[in-house]
Amino acid sequence: MSTTRSVYDATADVYAQAIGTEVSAAFEGPIDRGFLAAFAEFASGGDGLVADVGCGPGRVAAYLTGEGLDVVGVDVSEAMLAVARAAHPGVRFEAGTLTNLPFPDESLAGAACWYSIIHTPPDRLVEVFAELKRVLQPGGHLLVAFQAGVGERVSRPDAYGSGVALTNYRHSPDNVRRQLEAAGFSVQAQATRDQAFDHESTPQAFLLARRPPA
Repeated sequence: MSTTRSVYDATADVYAQAIGTEVSAAFEGPIDRGFLAAFAEFASGGDGLVADVGCGPGRVAAYLTGEGLDVVGVDVSEAMLAVARAAHPGVRFEAGTLTNLPFPDESLAGAACWYSIIHTPPDRLVEVFAELKRVLQPGGHLLVAFQAGVGERVSRPDAYGSGVALTNYRHSPDNVRRQLEAAGFSVQAQATRDQAFDHESTPQAFLLARRPPA
């Protein structure tokens, strides 16, 4: 976690310039945007905040706000949060981690993890999903997106030009589904698409899940 924080603290401005501060057709294809739209519609039926967990420069937080949701972005990097606040002054952003979210129990109507589990080892996903279940209301929805693989570890020796090595994981979609179900979620939709952009080197996976109603 400390390595991830230091890399994104050092490269927040470069990262935001590379991918932008808004969801766009340059980085999200029709399937990607379809899952975001479906999640926004499901989350709008709840009563409470919706969190963009691992928000980076606030791209998904801004998208969800535009869909009429009351959104808070969460990230481990204070520098990234500063970029997000500057780009989206009308959105609330807070510091937090995937396993220690700054919310009371059962307080969120929804949570989106848009490529935020990519630095989490496969055997630690159960902790992440347990924490997400804790903060979601019964009936609340969870969206997870990530680079698909078989759980392999990919080392980047100079992540974003930081000079620091950072490890990514290409998660198995079926394993992510099993971990979600083990944490008590019901998976409503699962899809994997082929790489469609020059910056992609692997298929992309999406799962939409729900914490069952009480």
